[in-house]
Amino acid sequence: MQTEELIGALASNCTPVRPLPHPALRAVAWFAISLAYVAIVVAAIGLRPDISAKLVDLRFATELGAALLTSMMAAAGAFCAGCPGRPPWERLAPFPFLALWLGAIGKGCWSDWAALGVAGLAVHLDLICFPAIVAISILPGALIFVMIRRGAPIAPATATGLAALAAAALAAAALLLFHVEDASIMVLIWQFGSVVLLAGLEALLGRVLLRWPTLQEALAADRRIPP
Repeated sequence: MQTEELIGALASNCTPVRPLPHPALRAVAWFAISLAYVAIVVAAIGLRPDISAKLVDLRFATELGAALLTSMMAAAGAFCAGCPGRPPWERLAPFPFLALWLGAIGKGCWSDWAALGVAGLAVHLDLICFPAIVAISILPGALIFVMIRRGAPIAPATATGLAALAAAALAAAALLLFHVEDASIMVLIWQFGSVVLLAGLEALLGRVLLRWPTLQEALAADRRIPP
């Protein structure tokens, strides 16, 4: 199809499109809805018995806050990745908080090693962390995926990876509130590792989950011509 034909088809067959809200507003809306859902889940399960003492612990509070900020900024980055013309550096917004989260866990690993030696870095199988993060992140992940599909799939791998990071980080923050696991090496492997794994897998699937429709598909979706 020639350029002139494409322009003519678009002008005659496509309806006006309402601009999407600013990415920051979409991120706040997603985070507020998802946070409310996660709060209900945590309330239903029950807070960990030592939550009062943990919330005043600087390292735990840093891990929790960094996980929540990683979630919100990853959502913002995912929405920015679907807006043509926005600077690519906006997609890096969650990584300082992800680094802070990793640093807090790393400091805990160092403290455990200094106090207990090699025993402080012992790793055992945890059958709760990964399934719990996956289960809790399903609804927030589905919501943000529906929302980013309304944007332009100019960076599908980045958008889906950041979307998964947002949902999984929020689920990991919820896990900190009800799952008693104080060994930092276990948190690093089974909680932080699960978040990174889910984000990486979704990024690999980005080009499948988000793609540009062909002209015929776009016109058919507009119900102006048969597919």
